[in-house]
Amino acid sequence: QVQLVESGGGLVQAGGSLRLSCTVSGSISSIKAEGWYRQAPGNQRELVANITSAGSTNYADSVKGRFTISRDNARNTVYLQMNSLKPEDTGVYYCKAVRVSLFTTNYWGKGTLVTVSS
Repeated sequence: QVQLVESGGGLVQAGGSLRLSCTVSGSISSIKAEGWYRQAPGNQRELVANITSAGSTNYADSVKGRFTISRDNARNTVYLQMNSLKPEDTGVYYCKAVRVSLFTTNYWGKGTLVTVSS
């Protein structure tokens, strides 16, 4: 099993910054990728950014140049640095881990709310 706990959400004005953290624990040795997703009210959950165990990153077009995903392996923590925030970035941000052993399993955190005011 893998457990993920997000933190760092809150209320920020447009143009501001936040850093989200996702601490991963449990059977983490077979985790191949982690990612951040978000869900705005009335919308489906969407990918924001992900990072593989090799360090490759991928971003949604809407956040390229503003958001940065990174990992601190010593702390088993994945970060999402969010700069130049816009009201449309508002939503619940979820951390996801993909564990590959005999089969592939996705694990999700409970989410942290980000609200960007105009």
